[in-house]
Amino acid sequence: MFANARAALRDPELVHRRRWLTLLVLCISLIVITLDNTILNVAIPTLAHSKADGGVGASASQLQWIVDSYTLVFAGLLLTAGSLGDRFGRYRFLAFGLAVFGVGSLLSAFAGSATMLILTRGLMGIGGAFIMPSTLSIITNVFTDPAERGKAIGIWAGVSALGIGLGPITGGVLLEHFWWGSVFMVNVPIVVVGLVLGFLLVPESRDPNHAALDPVGAVLSIGALGSLLWSIIEAPSHGWGSGVIVGGFVLGVVLLGSFFIWESRSTHPMLDIHFFENPRFSAASGAITLVFLALFGTLFLLTQYLQSVLGYSTVKAGAVLLPQALMMMIFAPLSSGFVAKVGNKVVVTFGLLLITVSLVLFSTFQPSVSAFHLIGITMLMGIGMANVMAPCTDSIMGSLPRAKAGVGSAVNDTTRQMGGAIGVAVFGSLMAGHFTSGVGASLRSVVPADVLRQIGDNVGQAVGVANESPAAKQYAPQILAASKDAFVAGLHIVGFVAAAVTLLAAVGVAVFLPARAAQDEPAAVPEFETQPA
Repeated sequence: MFANARAALRDPELVHRRRWLTLLVLCISLIVITLDNTILNVAIPTLAHSKADGGVGASASQLQWIVDSYTLVFAGLLLTAGSLGDRFGRYRFLAFGLAVFGVGSLLSAFAGSATMLILTRGLMGIGGAFIMPSTLSIITNVFTDPAERGKAIGIWAGVSALGIGLGPITGGVLLEHFWWGSVFMVNVPIVVVGLVLGFLLVPESRDPNHAALDPVGAVLSIGALGSLLWSIIEAPSHGWGSGVIVGGFVLGVVLLGSFFIWESRSTHPMLDIHFFENPRFSAASGAITLVFLALFGTLFLLTQYLQSVLGYSTVKAGAVLLPQALMMMIFAPLSSGFVAKVGNKVVVTFGLLLITVSLVLFSTFQPSVSAFHLIGITMLMGIGMANVMAPCTDSIMGSLPRAKAGVGSAVNDTTRQMGGAIGVAVFGSLMAGHFTSGVGASLRSVVPADVLRQIGDNVGQAVGVANESPAAKQYAPQILAASKDAFVAGLHIVGFVAAAVTLLAAVGVAVFLPARAAQDEPAAVPEFETQPA
C-alpha cells in the first residue's frame, strides 16, 4: 500500500493535482524550524537554574552556545545541504533532515547537562540545514507556473512568520505546566506528521544532469561560513578588536574568497558564481540580508524591552508580538498579487520603507508604554516584512534553473542566517556599550562600586540585581530607573541605525532590482523521478 502510494508520485499529472497538499506538508516541515528558533528563548532562564531547581545549571557562556551551536551548524551546512539535495534528491534529504531534527529534539529534551544540550542542539542544526532548502526547492519544482509559484512562496513565507509568533507563547505555556524539555518534545509529533505526509505527498526531484560532487567547494563553504559566523557570535564577548576575533574574520574571508575562486574555475561548481550576475538574484539576496540584519537585531532587543523594562510575562510578550506574525502570514501570500500588478521593484521598495518607518517609531518607546502602541508599530513592521520576504524569495528562486533550486534556496536561507547573526551581534554590542555608559553616568555617584559592577551590561541582569541582591536592595529604585532609561535610550539609537540599514536596502532595490523577470525559465521543467530510485 505505502509502496504504491510512493510510486504514484512518479506521475507528473498526479503531482500537479496534489501540489497544494504538497505545499501543506512542506509548511509543516518548515514550521518545526521557525517554531524551535523562538520557543527556546523562553526556556533560557530556566536552563540556568541548577538541576535541583529544574534546570541544567548552564553558565552564561553555555546558555549562549545552547542557542548558537544550532545556528552555527545550521548556517554552515546550508549550501552543502542544498547542493546535495539537488544532486541526490530533494525529498530524500527533506526526510533525512526531519528524522535528524526529530532525534536531536528528543535527545535535547532529556539532556542531562548543558554540554550535552549544546551537542544535541548542534545535531538539530544538521537536520535544520537539510529541511530548510529542501522545502523551498521542492516548491519551486512542484509549482511550475510563475504566478502560482509566487503565491506558494508567499504562503511559505507567511507560515515561517507564524512559527516565529507562536514560539514565545507556546514556550511560556509549556513551561508553566511541564519541564524545560517540553520545548523540544513539541517538535517530535510535528516531525512525525511531516515524515508520514511527506512520504505520501511529496515527489522526488533532482538535478537531471547528475553533476559530480564538489567536496572542495563544500569544505571551503562550511569553513568560511562557520568561521565568519563564529566570529560574529563571539565578538560581543571577546571584543571586536581582539586577536582571536580578528583572526576568525580573516580566516573566514580568506576561505570565502577561496570558495568563490574555486567555484568560478570548477567544471562542476556547487554554486555557480554566474548566478550573481543576475540582478534578480543578487539584489534580492542583498535586500534579504540587510532586512534580516535589522529585523533579528531589533527583535533580540525588543524581547528584552518587553520583559525586563515593561515587566511583561513571557506569554504576554509573545502575545504582543503575535499580531506582527499574523500580518506577515496574511500579507506575504497577498504580495504575489501586488507584484503581478506593479512589479517586484515597487512592492519590495514599499515594504522596506514601511519597515524603515516602523524602526524610526522605536524612538517613541518609553519605560512605560501601552501594549496597543507596541502592537501598532510591530504590525506595521510585519506588513513591510511580508512585502519583502516573499517577493525577494520568489525573485531568487525564479531567476535560477529549477535544477539548481536546492542551492538557490540555500543561498536565500544563508543570507537570512548571516544577516540575522550580524544584526544580533552588532546591535547587541551597540546596546551593551550604550547601556554600560548610561547606567554608569547615572549611578556612579549613587551606588557603591561593587553594586555597579554587578549590574553588568544588560537590563535583565540589572533588574535581577535590583530585585534579588541584598547589597543593592536599598538602591533598587535608582537602579531600576537608571537601567530602564539607559536601555530605552539605547533602543532609540538602535532603531535609527536599523532604519538607516533598511533605507539603504530600499535604495539598492529601487536602483538594481528589476521590476519583473525578463523571461521566466522556459526550460525549467521539473525532473521528477519516473523510475524507481
